[in-house]
Amino acid sequence: MKNSSLYKGSLTTIILKLLSEHDKMYGYEITQKVKMLTKGAFKITEGALYPALHKLEAEGFLDVEVIKVGNRLRKYYKLTKQGVKETNNKITELEQYIATMRALVNPKFT
Repeated sequence: MKNSSLYKGSLTTIILKLLSEHDKMYGYEITQKVKMLTKGAFKITEGALYPALHKLEAEGFLDVEVIKVGNRLRKYYKLTKQGVKETNNKITELEQYIATMRALVNPKFT
């Protein structure tokens, strides 16, 4: 997609939704999953992802677990109970936004 700024406003929702579907994920795994799901149309950069993850953690929506994998430490992110509630709120909000945009872009006149 040429204008990925439309996705940027939804980055938090994308992260929360992915984590709601997986027990836990690490940053690179999140970027690759988004790339795969969008067939490469949307690529999350580290510069966008990690500040968003840190903000979600600071807000109490994510827990972080550090696990040693080989010779390196990997941070896994997991939803908290509050994060699960926030995910549901964000999904509902996004669905309402999409419905509104559909009505504006493709109005059905009676």
